Amino acid sequence: GGCGACVVLISKYDPATDEVTEFSASSCLTLVGSLNHCSVTTSEGIGNTRDGYHPVQQRLAGFHASQCGFCTPGMCMSIFSSLVKADKPGTTTAGDHAPPPGFSKLTCAEAEHAVSGNLCRCTGYRPILDACKSFAADVDLEDLGLNSFWKKGTDRADVGKLPEYSSGSVCTFPEFLKSEIKGQMNDVPAAIAGEDGWYHPRSIQELHSLFDSNWFDENSVKIVASNTGAGVYKDQDLYDKYIDIKGIAELSVIDRNSKGLEIGAAVSISKAIEVFSDGTPVFRKIASHLSKVASPFVRNTATVGGNVIMAQRLQFPSDIATVLLAAGSTVTIQTASKMLCLTLDEFLEQPPCDAKTILLSIFVPDWGSDNVIFETSRVAPRPFGNAVSYVNSAFLARTSGDGASGELIIEDICLAFGAYGVDHTTRARKVEEFLKGQSVSAPVILEAVRLLKDTIMPSEGTTHPEYRVSLAVSFLFSFLSSLGNNQIEPAKAIAPNGSCANGSMNGQVASEDLQIRSRQELVFNDEYKPVGKPITKSGAELQASGEAVYVDDIPAPKDCIYGAFIYSTHPHAHIKGVNFRPSLASEKVIGVITAKDIPAGGKNVGAGINMLGTEALFGDPVSEFAGQNIGIV
Repeated sequence: GGCGACVVLISKYDPATDEVTEFSASSCLTLVGSLNHCSVTTSEGIGNTRDGYHPVQQRLAGFHASQCGFCTPGMCMSIFSSLVKADKPGTTTAGDHAPPPGFSKLTCAEAEHAVSGNLCRCTGYRPILDACKSFAADVDLEDLGLNSFWKKGTDRADVGKLPEYSSGSVCTFPEFLKSEIKGQMNDVPAAIAGEDGWYHPRSIQELHSLFDSNWFDENSVKIVASNTGAGVYKDQDLYDKYIDIKGIAELSVIDRNSKGLEIGAAVSISKAIEVFSDGTPVFRKIASHLSKVASPFVRNTATVGGNVIMAQRLQFPSDIATVLLAAGSTVTIQTASKMLCLTLDEFLEQPPCDAKTILLSIFVPDWGSDNVIFETSRVAPRPFGNAVSYVNSAFLARTSGDGASGELIIEDICLAFGAYGVDHTTRARKVEEFLKGQSVSAPVILEAVRLLKDTIMPSEGTTHPEYRVSLAVSFLFSFLSSLGNNQIEPAKAIAPNGSCANGSMNGQVASEDLQIRSRQELVFNDEYKPVGKPITKSGAELQASGEAVYVDDIPAPKDCIYGAFIYSTHPHAHIKGVNFRPSLASEKVIGVITAKDIPAGGKNVGAGINMLGTEALFGDPVSEFAGQNIGIV
């Protein structure tokens, strides 16, 4: 679910406002039952061999941004969905100006983030990013890399040479579907779906009535809001019934007041980021951290509550739980008999919830900005793009200044750490107790670090335990050092985005500022032209549209059999024979083929390598290297 190769655009229509909302999503995680009254646009839907290719597909091909092509349709749809979002009526650019002809309102930074969650293993990201940036209103076309639209270094880069782009050229929600939805506005949806096994309650009361049904069994019924958890826990085939809670209004509440912000459990992570971004410095810092969780097309459907529930019930190494815990969040849960309000750390420490316990909402208090410093950190294999953290942390401190000494006093502090090899996010309470009432100094920081090393203890079997502990220590050291550098004026220690004002933690850069910059200088040799001339790869547009046929797309013919090579385990070894005992294999094994089975007149040739000669299909009579084929089973 995290590679992005199958990204599609999902559109929903609200007949009350006559508005269409579009968002990208992983089709492999999206259950068909959740798409009722939705329009799904695929890469082939925006352009194909029959109707012509879309400029996104043409530019991906022209900038040499497709090699094997397996991930290209997903790349295409991630870019397309970002263009749809940027060019939606009512959306304005930073300067509130319309983009030049041929461009989108998208900025270069936004273009980079458009594919931040799409993984590519062979092409390399620069040509992909060049194709993305070619749509951006603030792009310098001369900075774009090698392409087939103009000759780099000699021809003038001109948007007129690019495949023409105009917003709104693709209908994402057909009129007939709008009419159908309008015609059903007055119909009352039933909670019981029938024989298809899909249930969609519209209230908590209806949900509990389903729980009380005689057919309800938590081992065969799955409660879903977006099903993105199936990307982590591969258990969806174990269920034959689903209860979709996305339509329950109580779970989608967003309520901001003077005390803080309440977010329903079914609110998507993307929506939560949007809401937090328009808030206090602490809220904006939460939004910044959440934007590094998963990938855009996962965040668009994944819910805040689902993430927290996985952390509580399945020990998922959640970033969201860590950040919300440090921010002093509370949760409201509904059990079979009562409603409870718990702090998030109390909730995480409880035994795993049963299937009938529902997380209703999460409340994050409004800390304001006076004398409050909030910081979050994470280290993962990739800063963006669906990578679980090695360690994550979130710290919140209330401070005051000692007017006489000029020192900064920590009045209260919360230190939360997660994903380091424990069941759930934990607080470093011994360190917290030590720091309360202390002024920030070098001896205090060193003692806090010593206490933390005794607190952060990854469980047995955790990979790289020493590295994870060192990361946690570095997070705390950086945070306390930043407090020590902001004596007497704690309010100035927090920047507008909620970070420590003296610099970003652990070398992290705000995601909205990240831009990849590079330069391409090429020397062309005309001696063997046209060999070496950059031309669009044959079939690149076919790959971008999703029409390219791969081996796994071809249906298996009747009576098809499958084979696997047997490899030598020794180099430069004489092959006496292949010992194969049928008792060790299934009854469906037909036989074993070796070099001895090649018929008279046949050749033991696997592949021709031009000037280097040929490569044997089977090692015979000597295995030339470990891993050489010596048979097929």
